[in-house]
Amino acid sequence: MLENSSEDTLLLVDPDLDFLDWATKHLSAKGLRVLRCDNAANAIKVIEKTAVSVVVAAIDMEPFDGMELLGRIMQQSPQTLVVLTAGFPTTGQIIEATQRGAHDVLRKESLAFELRPVVESALQTQEDRRSADHPSAELPKHDGRVKMIGISRALQEVFKLVGRVARSDAPVLIAGESGTGKELVAKAVHEYSPRRQKEMITINCGAIPENLLESELFGHEKGSFTGAIARRAGRFEQADGGTLFLDEIGDMPLSIQVKLLRVLQDGSFSRVGANETLTTDVRIVAATHKNLTEEVAAGRFREDLYYRLNVVEIKIPALRERLEDIPLLAEYFLQRITKKNGMARIKISAEAILTLQTHHWPGNVRELENTIARACALASSNILLPADIPLASAPRKPTIAFTSALDQLINASPADKSLLDWINREISKRILERADGDLKEASNTLNLPIAHLRELLSQKD
Repeated sequence: MLENSSEDTLLLVDPDLDFLDWATKHLSAKGLRVLRCDNAANAIKVIEKTAVSVVVAAIDMEPFDGMELLGRIMQQSPQTLVVLTAGFPTTGQIIEATQRGAHDVLRKESLAFELRPVVESALQTQEDRRSADHPSAELPKHDGRVKMIGISRALQEVFKLVGRVARSDAPVLIAGESGTGKELVAKAVHEYSPRRQKEMITINCGAIPENLLESELFGHEKGSFTGAIARRAGRFEQADGGTLFLDEIGDMPLSIQVKLLRVLQDGSFSRVGANETLTTDVRIVAATHKNLTEEVAAGRFREDLYYRLNVVEIKIPALRERLEDIPLLAEYFLQRITKKNGMARIKISAEAILTLQTHHWPGNVRELENTIARACALASSNILLPADIPLASAPRKPTIAFTSALDQLINASPADKSLLDWINREISKRILERADGDLKEASNTLNLPIAHLRELLSQKD
Protein backbone atom coordinates (compact mmCIF):
# COMPACT_ATOMS: atom_id res chain seq x y z
CA MET A 1 0.00 0.00 0.00
CA LEU A 2 1.10 3.54 -0.68
CA GLU A 3 1.88 5.40 2.53
CA ASN A 4 2.08 9.11 3.23
CA SER A 5 1.79 11.03 6.44
CA SER A 6 -0.70 13.67 5.25
CA GLU A 7 -3.47 14.04 2.72
CA ASP A 8 -2.23 13.96 -0.89
CA THR A 9 -4.12 14.11 -4.16
CA LEU A 10 -3.17 11.92 -7.13
CA LEU A 11 -4.59 12.76 -10.56
CA LEU A 12 -4.72 10.06 -13.25
CA VAL A 13 -5.10 11.30 -16.84
CA ASP A 14 -5.54 8.76 -19.62
CA PRO A 15 -8.02 8.22 -22.48
CA ASP A 16 -8.01 4.47 -21.72
CA LEU A 17 -10.85 3.93 -19.21
CA ASP A 18 -9.73 0.35 -18.52
CA PHE A 19 -6.32 1.67 -17.49
CA LEU A 20 -7.93 4.31 -15.24
CA ASP A 21 -9.96 1.59 -13.50
CA TRP A 22 -6.88 -0.56 -12.95
CA ALA A 23 -4.61 2.30 -11.84
CA THR A 24 -7.23 3.65 -9.41
CA LYS A 25 -7.48 0.24 -7.76
CA HIS A 26 -3.73 -0.38 -7.92
CA LEU A 27 -2.76 2.95 -6.30
CA SER A 28 -5.57 3.43 -3.79
CA ALA A 29 -4.29 3.96 -0.25
CA LYS A 30 -5.28 5.43 3.07
CA GLY A 31 -4.72 9.19 3.10
CA LEU A 32 -4.48 9.38 -0.69
CA ARG A 33 -7.25 10.98 -2.74
CA VAL A 34 -7.33 9.62 -6.30
CA LEU A 35 -8.93 11.71 -9.04
CA ARG A 36 -9.19 10.75 -12.71
CA CYS A 37 -10.07 12.21 -16.09
CA ASP A 38 -9.82 11.01 -19.67
CA ASN A 39 -8.37 14.06 -21.43
CA ALA A 40 -5.82 16.83 -20.91
CA ALA A 41 -8.32 19.71 -20.99
CA ASN A 42 -10.25 18.29 -18.04
CA ALA A 43 -6.97 17.70 -16.22
CA ILE A 44 -6.18 21.42 -16.41
CA LYS A 45 -9.63 22.22 -14.94
CA VAL A 46 -8.90 19.89 -12.01
CA ILE A 47 -5.47 21.48 -11.45
CA GLU A 48 -7.09 24.94 -11.41
CA LYS A 49 -9.45 23.96 -8.58
CA THR A 50 -7.47 21.36 -6.62
CA ALA A 51 -4.03 21.15 -5.03
CA VAL A 52 -2.66 18.06 -6.77
CA SER A 53 0.49 16.41 -5.44
CA VAL A 54 1.20 13.99 -8.29
CA VAL A 55 -0.14 13.64 -11.84
CA VAL A 56 0.19 10.41 -13.85
CA ALA A 57 -0.63 11.30 -17.48
CA ALA A 58 -0.43 9.63 -20.86
CA ILE A 59 1.62 11.40 -23.55
CA ASP A 60 -0.85 10.50 -26.33
CA MET A 61 -4.02 12.44 -25.53
CA GLU A 62 -6.53 14.93 -26.87
CA PRO A 63 -7.15 17.83 -27.30
CA PHE A 64 -3.43 18.32 -26.55
CA ASP A 65 -0.76 15.80 -25.59
CA GLY A 66 0.85 14.99 -22.27
CA MET A 67 3.97 16.99 -23.11
CA GLU A 68 1.92 20.17 -23.42
CA LEU A 69 -0.01 19.21 -20.31
CA LEU A 70 3.31 18.91 -18.46
CA GLY A 71 4.31 22.41 -19.60
CA ARG A 72 1.00 23.90 -18.47
CA ILE A 73 1.18 22.18 -15.10
CA MET A 74 4.74 23.46 -14.57
CA GLN A 75 3.50 27.01 -15.24
CA GLN A 76 0.30 26.79 -13.26
CA SER A 77 1.27 24.45 -10.41
CA PRO A 78 5.08 24.09 -10.33
CA GLN A 79 5.01 22.15 -7.07
CA THR A 80 3.06 19.29 -8.70
CA LEU A 81 5.13 16.28 -9.78
CA VAL A 82 4.26 14.76 -13.15
CA VAL A 83 4.84 11.19 -14.31
CA LEU A 84 4.29 10.66 -18.05
CA THR A 85 3.43 7.31 -19.66
CA ALA A 86 3.52 6.06 -23.25
CA GLY A 87 3.52 2.80 -25.14
CA PHE A 88 6.92 3.46 -26.66
CA PRO A 89 8.27 6.89 -25.60
CA THR A 90 10.86 8.22 -28.05
CA THR A 91 14.35 9.41 -27.17
CA GLY A 92 13.29 13.01 -27.76
CA GLN A 93 10.16 12.65 -25.63
CA ILE A 94 12.08 11.26 -22.65
CA ILE A 95 14.84 13.88 -22.81
CA GLU A 96 12.43 16.77 -23.41
CA ALA A 97 10.07 15.62 -20.66
CA THR A 98 12.97 15.42 -18.21
CA GLN A 99 14.16 18.90 -19.21
CA ARG A 100 10.66 20.30 -18.77
CA GLY A 101 10.52 18.93 -15.24
CA ALA A 102 8.84 15.51 -15.43
CA HIS A 103 9.44 13.39 -12.35
CA ASP A 104 9.65 10.26 -14.51
CA VAL A 105 8.68 8.77 -17.88
CA LEU A 106 7.39 5.19 -17.94
CA ARG A 107 6.50 2.64 -20.60
CA LYS A 108 2.93 1.42 -20.29
CA GLU A 109 3.85 -2.23 -20.44
CA SER A 110 6.07 -1.79 -17.37
CA LEU A 111 3.49 0.04 -15.25
CA ALA A 112 2.35 -3.13 -13.50
CA PHE A 113 5.57 -3.27 -11.48
CA GLU A 114 6.98 0.28 -11.86
CA LEU A 115 4.02 2.62 -11.36
CA ARG A 116 3.53 2.04 -7.65
CA PRO A 117 7.18 2.60 -6.58
CA VAL A 118 7.47 5.67 -8.83
CA VAL A 119 4.31 7.23 -7.36
CA GLU A 120 5.53 6.34 -3.86
CA SER A 121 8.80 8.13 -4.63
CA ALA A 122 6.94 11.20 -5.91
CA LEU A 123 4.71 11.34 -2.81
CA GLN A 124 7.75 10.99 -0.55
CA THR A 125 9.41 13.86 -2.41
CA GLN A 126 6.32 15.99 -1.82
CA GLU A 127 6.37 15.14 1.86
CA ASP A 128 10.06 16.03 2.11
CA ARG A 129 9.59 19.44 0.52
CA ARG A 130 6.10 20.20 1.86
CA SER A 131 7.04 23.59 3.21
CA ALA A 132 9.45 24.55 0.41
CA ASP A 133 8.81 26.41 -2.81
CA HIS A 134 10.48 24.82 -5.86
CA PRO A 135 9.28 26.49 -9.06
CA SER A 136 10.18 24.73 -12.29
CA ALA A 137 10.84 26.71 -15.44
CA GLU A 138 9.69 25.27 -18.75
CA LEU A 139 12.47 24.91 -21.29
CA PRO A 140 11.89 25.70 -24.93
CA LYS A 141 10.94 22.74 -27.08
CA HIS A 142 13.85 21.35 -29.06
CA ASP A 143 13.67 18.81 -31.87
CA GLY A 144 16.99 17.03 -31.50
CA ARG A 145 18.47 15.25 -34.47
CA VAL A 146 19.89 12.39 -32.43
CA LYS A 147 17.85 9.20 -32.69
CA MET A 148 18.56 6.49 -30.14
CA ILE A 149 16.52 3.32 -30.52
CA GLY A 150 15.23 1.46 -27.48
CA ILE A 151 12.32 0.90 -25.11
CA SER A 152 14.23 -0.79 -22.30
CA ARG A 153 14.13 0.74 -18.86
CA ALA A 154 17.95 0.80 -18.77
CA LEU A 155 18.17 2.93 -21.92
CA GLN A 156 15.33 5.20 -20.83
CA GLU A 157 17.29 5.95 -17.66
CA VAL A 158 20.14 7.09 -19.94
CA PHE A 159 17.74 9.38 -21.85
CA LYS A 160 16.49 10.93 -18.60
CA LEU A 161 20.02 11.52 -17.32
CA VAL A 162 20.88 13.23 -20.61
CA GLY A 163 17.87 15.50 -20.13
CA ARG A 164 19.06 16.47 -16.65
CA VAL A 165 22.73 17.13 -17.42
CA ALA A 166 22.34 18.78 -20.84
CA ARG A 167 21.29 22.10 -19.33
CA SER A 168 24.51 22.53 -17.34
CA ASP A 169 28.15 22.93 -18.39
CA ALA A 170 29.39 20.18 -16.08
CA PRO A 171 31.87 17.72 -17.64
CA VAL A 172 30.26 14.40 -18.54
CA LEU A 173 31.97 11.00 -18.62
CA ILE A 174 30.22 8.38 -20.74
CA ALA A 175 31.16 4.80 -19.90
CA GLY A 176 30.24 1.71 -21.87
CA GLU A 177 31.55 -1.15 -23.91
CA SER A 178 32.65 -0.63 -27.50
CA GLY A 179 29.71 -0.40 -29.87
CA THR A 180 27.10 0.69 -27.32
CA GLY A 181 26.57 4.16 -28.81
CA LYS A 182 28.67 6.47 -26.65
CA GLU A 183 29.03 9.07 -29.41
CA LEU A 184 25.25 9.17 -29.90
CA VAL A 185 24.82 9.96 -26.21
CA ALA A 186 27.48 12.69 -26.45
CA LYS A 187 25.62 14.21 -29.42
CA ALA A 188 22.38 14.12 -27.45
CA VAL A 189 24.01 15.95 -24.51
CA HIS A 190 25.19 18.64 -26.96
CA GLU A 191 22.02 18.95 -29.04
CA TYR A 192 19.76 19.32 -26.00
CA SER A 193 22.06 21.88 -24.37
CA PRO A 194 22.18 25.69 -24.69
CA ARG A 195 25.40 25.16 -26.72
CA ARG A 196 23.58 23.44 -29.60
CA GLN A 197 23.93 26.51 -31.87
CA LYS A 198 27.71 25.95 -31.82
CA GLU A 199 29.68 22.93 -33.00
CA MET A 200 30.41 19.67 -31.25
CA ILE A 201 33.98 18.73 -32.20
CA THR A 202 34.96 15.06 -31.88
CA ILE A 203 38.45 13.65 -31.47
CA ASN A 204 39.41 10.03 -30.87
CA CYS A 205 42.25 10.06 -28.35
CA GLY A 206 43.25 6.48 -29.14
CA ALA A 207 43.48 6.91 -32.91
CA ILE A 208 46.07 9.73 -33.00
CA PRO A 209 49.79 9.24 -32.21
CA GLU A 210 51.01 10.95 -29.03
CA ASN A 211 53.28 13.39 -30.91
CA LEU A 212 50.32 14.64 -32.97
CA LEU A 213 47.56 14.54 -30.34
CA GLU A 214 48.85 17.61 -28.49
CA SER A 215 48.79 19.62 -31.72
CA GLU A 216 45.30 18.31 -32.59
CA LEU A 217 43.94 19.43 -29.22
CA PHE A 218 45.76 22.70 -28.64
CA GLY A 219 47.02 23.76 -32.08
CA HIS A 220 50.58 24.76 -33.02
CA GLU A 221 52.66 27.67 -34.27
CA LYS A 222 54.45 27.73 -37.60
CA GLY A 223 57.81 25.98 -37.35
CA SER A 224 57.11 24.46 -33.93
CA PHE A 225 57.97 21.00 -35.30
CA THR A 226 58.91 19.38 -38.60
CA GLY A 227 55.99 19.74 -41.00
CA ALA A 228 54.40 22.66 -39.14
CA ILE A 229 54.37 24.95 -42.18
CA ALA A 230 51.67 27.26 -40.84
CA ARG A 231 49.90 28.20 -37.63
CA ARG A 232 47.01 25.86 -36.89
CA ALA A 233 44.13 26.20 -34.44
CA GLY A 234 43.45 23.17 -32.28
CA ARG A 235 40.19 21.50 -31.32
CA PHE A 236 39.80 23.60 -28.18
CA GLU A 237 39.81 26.79 -30.25
CA GLN A 238 37.46 25.33 -32.87
CA ALA A 239 35.00 24.18 -30.20
CA ASP A 240 34.90 27.54 -28.38
CA GLY A 241 31.32 28.13 -27.22
CA GLY A 242 30.38 24.54 -28.06
CA THR A 243 31.23 21.02 -26.97
CA LEU A 244 34.44 18.99 -27.29
CA PHE A 245 33.89 15.23 -27.31
CA LEU A 246 37.00 13.31 -26.27
CA ASP A 247 36.34 9.74 -27.36
CA GLU A 248 38.38 6.91 -25.79
CA ILE A 249 39.81 9.27 -23.17
CA GLY A 250 41.31 6.23 -21.41
CA ASP A 251 43.86 5.95 -24.22
CA MET A 252 45.16 9.51 -23.77
CA PRO A 253 48.91 9.59 -22.92
CA LEU A 254 49.85 10.89 -19.45
CA SER A 255 51.82 13.79 -20.94
CA ILE A 256 48.67 15.12 -22.62
CA GLN A 257 46.52 14.44 -19.55
CA VAL A 258 48.50 17.08 -17.62
CA LYS A 259 47.68 19.77 -20.20
CA LEU A 260 44.03 18.71 -20.40
CA LEU A 261 43.76 19.08 -16.63
CA ARG A 262 44.88 22.70 -16.89
CA VAL A 263 42.12 23.49 -19.42
CA LEU A 264 39.51 21.89 -17.17
CA GLN A 265 40.76 23.91 -14.21
CA ASP A 266 40.80 27.41 -15.70
CA GLY A 267 40.02 27.19 -19.41
CA SER A 268 43.56 28.22 -20.45
CA PHE A 269 46.06 26.56 -22.77
CA SER A 270 48.90 27.34 -25.19
CA ARG A 271 49.51 26.22 -28.73
CA VAL A 272 52.52 23.96 -29.30
CA GLY A 273 55.56 26.21 -29.74
CA ALA A 274 53.83 29.37 -28.44
CA ASN A 275 54.28 31.43 -25.29
CA GLU A 276 50.87 33.09 -25.58
CA THR A 277 48.15 31.81 -23.25
CA LEU A 278 44.72 31.40 -24.79
CA THR A 279 41.35 30.80 -23.14
CA THR A 280 38.38 28.83 -24.33
CA ASP A 281 34.79 28.24 -23.27
CA VAL A 282 34.22 24.55 -24.00
CA ARG A 283 31.98 21.92 -22.45
CA ILE A 284 33.92 18.64 -22.16
CA VAL A 285 32.20 15.33 -22.80
CA ALA A 286 34.50 12.30 -22.60
CA ALA A 287 33.90 8.61 -23.28
CA THR A 288 35.75 5.38 -22.63
CA HIS A 289 35.27 1.63 -22.80
CA LYS A 290 37.93 1.19 -20.11
CA ASN A 291 37.45 1.06 -16.35
CA LEU A 292 39.12 4.34 -15.39
CA THR A 293 39.29 3.52 -11.69
CA GLU A 294 41.43 0.51 -12.61
CA GLU A 295 43.50 2.69 -14.96
CA VAL A 296 44.07 5.16 -12.10
CA ALA A 297 45.13 2.34 -9.77
CA ALA A 298 47.57 1.07 -12.40
CA GLY A 299 49.06 4.55 -12.83
CA ARG A 300 47.94 4.89 -16.45
CA PHE A 301 45.41 7.65 -15.80
CA ARG A 302 45.72 10.69 -13.54
CA GLU A 303 43.46 10.56 -10.51
CA ASP A 304 42.93 14.34 -10.44
CA LEU A 305 41.91 14.34 -14.10
CA TYR A 306 39.52 11.44 -13.51
CA TYR A 307 37.65 13.39 -10.84
CA ARG A 308 37.58 16.51 -13.03
CA LEU A 309 36.02 14.55 -15.89
CA ASN A 310 33.69 12.40 -13.83
CA VAL A 311 31.42 15.15 -12.53
CA VAL A 312 28.46 13.37 -14.13
CA GLU A 313 28.80 9.78 -15.29
CA ILE A 314 26.45 8.19 -17.80
CA LYS A 315 26.74 4.42 -18.05
CA ILE A 316 25.39 2.88 -21.24
CA PRO A 317 24.10 -0.68 -20.85
CA ALA A 318 25.45 -3.43 -23.08
CA LEU A 319 23.05 -4.83 -25.68
CA ARG A 320 22.85 -8.17 -23.83
CA GLU A 321 21.42 -6.23 -20.87
CA ARG A 322 18.55 -4.82 -22.94
CA LEU A 323 17.42 -7.67 -25.17
CA GLU A 324 13.94 -6.15 -25.48
CA ASP A 325 15.48 -3.43 -27.68
CA ILE A 326 16.70 -5.90 -30.31
CA PRO A 327 13.43 -6.14 -32.34
CA LEU A 328 13.26 -2.34 -32.70
CA LEU A 329 16.95 -2.02 -33.52
CA ALA A 330 16.79 -4.82 -36.07
CA GLU A 331 13.79 -3.24 -37.81
CA TYR A 332 15.45 0.18 -37.79
CA PHE A 333 18.65 -1.17 -39.36
CA LEU A 334 16.65 -3.18 -41.90
CA GLN A 335 14.79 -0.09 -43.08
CA ARG A 336 17.93 2.06 -43.18
CA ILE A 337 20.05 -0.52 -45.03
CA THR A 338 17.42 -1.41 -47.65
CA LYS A 339 16.63 2.26 -48.31
CA LYS A 340 20.31 3.21 -48.61
CA ASN A 341 20.98 0.41 -51.09
CA GLY A 342 17.74 0.77 -53.07
CA MET A 343 16.61 -2.72 -52.07
CA ALA A 344 13.07 -4.05 -51.82
CA ARG A 345 11.63 -4.09 -48.32
CA ILE A 346 12.88 -6.98 -46.20
CA LYS A 347 11.07 -8.21 -43.10
CA ILE A 348 12.49 -10.22 -40.24
CA SER A 349 10.70 -13.25 -38.85
CA ALA A 350 9.91 -13.76 -35.17
CA GLU A 351 12.18 -16.81 -35.19
CA ALA A 352 15.06 -14.72 -36.52
CA ILE A 353 14.45 -12.12 -33.78
CA LEU A 354 14.64 -14.90 -31.21
CA THR A 355 17.94 -16.02 -32.75
CA LEU A 356 19.27 -12.47 -32.36
CA GLN A 357 18.13 -12.37 -28.74
CA THR A 358 20.06 -15.55 -27.89
CA HIS A 359 23.40 -14.06 -28.94
CA HIS A 360 25.83 -12.54 -26.40
CA TRP A 361 26.65 -9.47 -28.60
CA PRO A 362 30.22 -8.71 -27.55
CA GLY A 363 30.24 -5.96 -30.21
CA ASN A 364 26.91 -4.58 -29.00
CA VAL A 365 24.75 -2.41 -31.29
CA ARG A 366 27.52 -1.99 -33.86
CA GLU A 367 27.78 -5.77 -34.19
CA LEU A 368 23.99 -6.05 -34.56
CA GLU A 369 24.00 -3.47 -37.36
CA ASN A 370 26.77 -5.33 -39.19
CA THR A 371 24.93 -8.61 -38.73
CA ILE A 372 21.73 -7.19 -40.23
CA ALA A 373 23.71 -5.73 -43.14
CA ARG A 374 25.29 -9.12 -43.89
CA ALA A 375 21.93 -10.85 -43.59
CA CYS A 376 20.37 -8.40 -46.08
CA ALA A 377 23.21 -8.92 -48.53
CA LEU A 378 22.97 -12.71 -48.40
CA ALA A 379 19.21 -13.22 -47.93
CA SER A 380 17.52 -15.54 -50.44
CA SER A 381 14.04 -14.02 -49.93
CA ASN A 382 12.36 -10.87 -48.59
CA ILE A 383 11.97 -12.43 -45.15
CA LEU A 384 14.97 -13.03 -42.91
CA LEU A 385 14.88 -16.46 -41.29
CA PRO A 386 17.15 -17.92 -38.57
CA ALA A 387 19.26 -19.52 -41.29
CA ASP A 388 20.00 -16.02 -42.65
CA ILE A 389 21.43 -14.89 -39.28
CA PRO A 390 25.08 -16.00 -38.94
CA LEU A 391 25.00 -16.46 -35.17
CA ALA A 392 24.97 -19.29 -32.68
CA SER A 393 21.42 -19.92 -31.52
CA ALA A 394 22.05 -21.50 -28.14
CA PRO A 395 19.34 -20.27 -25.72
CA ARG A 396 20.40 -17.90 -22.97
CA LYS A 397 19.02 -17.47 -19.49
CA PRO A 398 16.97 -14.33 -18.73
CA THR A 399 19.06 -11.38 -17.59
CA ILE A 400 19.28 -10.54 -13.88
CA ALA A 401 17.37 -7.29 -14.51
CA PHE A 402 14.49 -9.16 -16.18
CA THR A 403 14.34 -11.80 -13.43
CA SER A 404 14.34 -9.09 -10.75
CA ALA A 405 11.52 -7.20 -12.45
CA LEU A 406 9.51 -10.42 -12.77
CA ASP A 407 10.00 -11.17 -9.07
CA GLN A 408 8.83 -7.65 -8.18
CA LEU A 409 5.69 -8.12 -10.25
CA ILE A 410 4.85 -11.52 -8.77
CA ASN A 411 5.49 -10.38 -5.20
CA ALA A 412 3.55 -7.13 -5.65
CA SER A 413 0.12 -8.66 -6.28
CA PRO A 414 0.27 -12.46 -6.32
CA ALA A 415 -3.51 -12.86 -6.13
CA ASP A 416 -4.57 -9.96 -8.35
CA LYS A 417 -6.07 -11.80 -11.33
CA SER A 418 -7.30 -8.56 -12.94
CA LEU A 419 -3.73 -7.22 -12.91
CA LEU A 420 -2.37 -10.37 -14.56
CA ASP A 421 -5.14 -10.30 -17.16
CA TRP A 422 -4.31 -6.66 -17.94
CA ILE A 423 -0.61 -7.50 -18.30
CA ASN A 424 -1.34 -10.41 -20.66
CA ARG A 425 -3.62 -8.21 -22.74
CA GLU A 426 -1.09 -5.34 -22.91
CA ILE A 427 1.72 -7.70 -23.95
CA SER A 428 -0.50 -9.20 -26.63
CA LYS A 429 -1.36 -5.71 -27.93
CA ARG A 430 2.32 -4.78 -28.18
CA ILE A 431 3.20 -8.01 -30.01
CA LEU A 432 0.30 -7.45 -32.43
CA GLU A 433 1.48 -3.86 -33.06
CA ARG A 434 5.00 -5.10 -33.88
CA ALA A 435 3.46 -7.65 -36.25
CA ASP A 436 1.65 -4.84 -38.11
CA GLY A 437 -1.73 -6.27 -37.09
CA ASP A 438 -0.94 -9.79 -38.42
CA LEU A 439 -2.79 -12.09 -35.99
CA LYS A 440 -1.06 -15.20 -37.29
CA GLU A 441 2.41 -13.75 -36.79
CA ALA A 442 1.48 -12.46 -33.32
CA SER A 443 0.01 -15.82 -32.30
CA ASN A 444 3.19 -17.58 -33.45
CA THR A 445 5.35 -15.17 -31.42
CA LEU A 446 3.19 -15.68 -28.32
CA ASN A 447 2.77 -19.43 -29.00
CA LEU A 448 -1.01 -19.03 -28.63
CA PRO A 449 -3.84 -20.23 -30.90
CA ILE A 450 -5.34 -17.37 -32.92
CA ALA A 451 -8.75 -17.94 -31.30
CA HIS A 452 -7.21 -17.62 -27.84
CA LEU A 453 -5.38 -14.44 -28.87
CA ARG A 454 -8.59 -12.91 -30.24
CA GLU A 455 -10.39 -13.72 -27.00
CA LEU A 456 -7.56 -12.21 -24.93
CA LEU A 457 -7.56 -8.97 -26.95
CA SER A 458 -11.35 -8.59 -26.68
CA GLN A 459 -11.47 -8.95 -22.89
CA LYS A 460 -12.38 -6.04 -20.64
CA ASP A 461 -11.49 -5.52 -16.96
